[in-house]
Amino acid sequence: MKALSAKIAVLSFFVLQLGVMAQEAAAAAAEAEAAPAGSGMWNILYGGSIINLIIWIGIFATSFAMLWFAIDGFMVVRRDKLIPALLVDGVRQALANGDLETAIATCQANPGSLSNILKEAFDNIYDGYDVVQQAVSSRTDLETEKLMQRVGLLNICGQIAPMLGLMGTVVGMVLAFAGLASATGAAKARVLANSISTALWTTCVGLLISVPALLFYTYFRNNATRLILESEATVLELIKPLRKAEVEE
Repeated sequence: MKALSAKIAVLSFFVLQLGVMAQEAAAAAAEAEAAPAGSGMWNILYGGSIINLIIWIGIFATSFAMLWFAIDGFMVVRRDKLIPALLVDGVRQALANGDLETAIATCQANPGSLSNILKEAFDNIYDGYDVVQQAVSSRTDLETEKLMQRVGLLNICGQIAPMLGLMGTVVGMVLAFAGLASATGAAKARVLANSISTALWTTCVGLLISVPALLFYTYFRNNATRLILESEATVLELIKPLRKAEVEE
């Protein structure tokens, strides 16, 4: 009789243990269902909302634009591009020989900021040297503005990228707190941590785009300003023979 009672007690113990294990398994399954799918690439890009995906598309587009404008800056903001030696030597030699038509033809054969400033000077050559100086200064300001607008596109990318990243983080945070309503117990902390981690990726990538964009913008802006001012000084130096001719007359 005692042996039977012992067997029944042992059997009851195992039944209770199985019941506890089944309850724990059910709770784990519920937590896994309530928790986000994980931190995979698609979960980061989609994040449970089409708005988040659109924001990521905007961030990627901004990154490609930043790269494009940076390459364009390296191609345009260069000394040999803004102050070509062939143009400077050709105009200097032509004006030294008193051949204005050849100087104008040289400018037309080498289009660019420097040639535009030189042509502005040649267009006002018969109005006196003071007028030529004013024309050169006005045209230099115009060429500077045109170049700065081109370089300024990098600044726009540097400003837009973190704003898109912040917008993505805000949307992710809204979805994170909304997801807490369907989670219970310890699953709430897991849902919140995973959702916030996913949401912060947009701000992180936005800053990774913004920092180099602003650095490139500062570099190209300073170089462009220096080269344009040097272009103005070069033009004034090239047209000195015109002033000498005016004084002799």
